Amino acid sequence: MSYIQFKQRLEAGDVIVLDGGTGTELERRGVPMSPEAWCGPATLGNAELLTQIHLDYINAGSDVITANTYAANSMMLKPAGYGDKIEEIVKTAVDAALRARDLAPKGRNIIVGGSLSHMVPLNPGTDTVDQVRTPPPAQIAESFHQLAQLLKAGGVDHIMLEMMYEENRTAMALQAALDTGLPVWFGVAARRNDAGKIISFNLAQESPLEAVLDLIPEKGVDVVSVMHTQPQAVSDTISMVRKKFSGPIGAYPDSGYFEMPNWNFTEVIPAEKLEGFYAEWLDMGVQLIGGCCGLTVDHIHAAQRVKSSR
Repeated sequence: MSYIQFKQRLEAGDVIVLDGGTGTELERRGVPMSPEAWCGPATLGNAELLTQIHLDYINAGSDVITANTYAANSMMLKPAGYGDKIEEIVKTAVDAALRARDLAPKGRNIIVGGSLSHMVPLNPGTDTVDQVRTPPPAQIAESFHQLAQLLKAGGVDHIMLEMMYEENRTAMALQAALDTGLPVWFGVAARRNDAGKIISFNLAQESPLEAVLDLIPEKGVDVVSVMHTQPQAVSDTISMVRKKFSGPIGAYPDSGYFEMPNWNFTEVIPAEKLEGFYAEWLDMGVQLIGGCCGLTVDHIHAAQRVKSSR
């Protein structure tokens, strides 16, 4: 299926099932994570497993799969000793997803997104940015541009901006994505502060989510998703997105928590409980549902069950 046909499904109001976590699923299946670059280098030597993960999501109902490139920018890979393997890592990740698409059951029309985050080095054992090791803006922008162009060259159908929460890096990542000329999806991450207000996910300070949402252009972004956000905070965040964006909205939460470089799976929401949230979000007009970090094939089965019940 071409992306144009997929977009026509969105315009017709179809419900689309996304995939679940990719990096965290690699870890859950026994692949070690890099202390400095999380799941980025994990692609090397695990291409067949990546393809199997993508296929498992497809067989659970996913219409969209996402290449394992969230942590594959040069700012993450170079300090980890993979500066000479950036192109190989990105190509291998995209090829693994494309191979899964080609192996999908007959009649399944799958599109492949290339993940582009604004991830910079994190403090070990936390989910907070290491300000000392964060490069200057020009280097950050170049890193995003390089990854976006590699994703395009690899053959992804669209760029998935993921976990946008810091406005300056978001602006740079958005520009890099738009410069490819490919369709762009914008994924925003949010959290509640101690007072219960929805704010940007930014853990370094309390930042208004509106500052990130205001960056969404009038044209050039096909989908805006609430992602890497705890399920209990998604509905209110969707309402904020709808005030800024009139197009299709997605929801793919995370569950558990991150302690660089590992995901803690002990508090992951049961798939059956997530079904209730999926139903609530579809009732709000959301068209795309899936999962982010910590969520598995079981959760995508849950998304498919909710879709099928409509």
